[in-house]
Amino acid sequence: MLRTSADGAAIPRATTERIGSLDTLRGIATLGILVMNAVSFGLVDAAYANLSQGGNGSAIDWLIGMLGRVFVDEKMMAVFSLLFGVGIVVFAERAAAKGRRPVWLSLWRNLLLFAVGIAHTLIWDGDILTVYAVCAPFVLLLRKLPTNALLLAGVVMATAPAVWGLFSSGLAPSDVGEVWLADGTSLSDTVGIILLLKVFGRALGLMLIGVALYRLGVVQGRVGDAMLRRIAVWGLGVGLPLSVAGLVVHIATDWSASNSLVAFSISTFGTIPLALAYVALIVRWSARSTPRIQAVGRMALTNYLTQTLLGVAVLGTLLADVDLTRTMIATFVVAVWALQVAWSSWWLERFRFGPFEWAWRCCTYRSVQPLRR
Repeated sequence: MLRTSADGAAIPRATTERIGSLDTLRGIATLGILVMNAVSFGLVDAAYANLSQGGNGSAIDWLIGMLGRVFVDEKMMAVFSLLFGVGIVVFAERAAAKGRRPVWLSLWRNLLLFAVGIAHTLIWDGDILTVYAVCAPFVLLLRKLPTNALLLAGVVMATAPAVWGLFSSGLAPSDVGEVWLADGTSLSDTVGIILLLKVFGRALGLMLIGVALYRLGVVQGRVGDAMLRRIAVWGLGVGLPLSVAGLVVHIATDWSASNSLVAFSISTFGTIPLALAYVALIVRWSARSTPRIQAVGRMALTNYLTQTLLGVAVLGTLLADVDLTRTMIATFVVAVWALQVAWSSWWLERFRFGPFEWAWRCCTYRSVQPLRR
C-alpha cells in the first residue's frame, strides 16, 4: 500500500510509519541518561566518575551511586548511540524514498544538530549532540558496509580506548586531574587523549553497531522472541560481571587514581553486551502497548535538552548552596521522569512533533512544517 508525499510522489507505507520499538528504546534511553547527567548537574565534576568525591551522606547514597555505575553509566548512552546510528540510516532511506538527496540532506540535518549542540554546551559542558553530529558523516560513509564488517568495526572503535586504558595503571593524581579529584588538578595530555578517543570511538562504534542491528532486524523486533531472549541472556551474562568487576576494582583500590583507567576499561568491555541486552529486553517489552514511553522517545531531543535546563536551573542554581546527596538527586530524577512522561503524551496528543523536533525539521527542510494535529 502506498502513501503520497507533498509533491505527489508515491512513498511505500513502510518508509513513512514510525517504528514503535525504536521510539520505546529511545524513550527508555532518554530517561536513563538523566540518571548520570543529573550527577553532573548537582555535584562536582569528579563525583561523576569517582563515587567517593561527593554526594554520599549515607549507605543509601552509596548504593544509588553503585547501582548507577553498574547498570546505567555508559550503558544508556550506548543504547542512545546505537539508536542515533539507526536514525541516520532510517532518515536517509526515507529521504531517498521521497526523491531527495539523502546524503546531502543528512549532512545538512546534522550540521544543524551540531549548532544545537554548541548552544547546549554554553549551558552545560556535558553535551553529546556535537559528538553525534561529528560522527554522523562517517556513519553515512560506512553504512553500506557488510553487516559483519559494521559489527567488527563498531566493536573495535568502541573498545580500542579501553584496551589502551588497561595498560594505564600506576597513574598519578595529576594524570587524571579534575575527572577524578575535586582539587582543581588539570588532566594530563595522555589521559585526555584516551578519554577523547573513548568519547568519539564509543559513539561512532556504537552507531555502526546500531546500523548492523537495524539491518538484521533486531531493533525492529523482527528476529523473534527466541533470538531476543538469547541476546538478552548473553548480554547480561557477559556484560554484568564485567561491569561489576570494574566497580570492585575501584572499591578494592579505595578509588585511587593509579588504577582508575584500568577499572573503567574493565567496565567498558561490559558496555556493549549490556547495551545489547537492554535493547533485546526493551524490544520484547515494546510489543506490549507502551504509548507513554514511546511519546518520550518521539520527543527525545526536546526531553534531552529540557533535562539540562531543569537540572541546571534546579540542581545547579536553586539548590547550589545545598549539600546535595545522591538520594536527593535520585528524587529529582524521578520527578523529571514523571514530568516528561506526562507532558510528552499530552503534547503529542495535540501536536505532531516535540517543539525542538519541529524546529529542527523546519530548518532541515527549510520550510515551515505542519505542527498541530
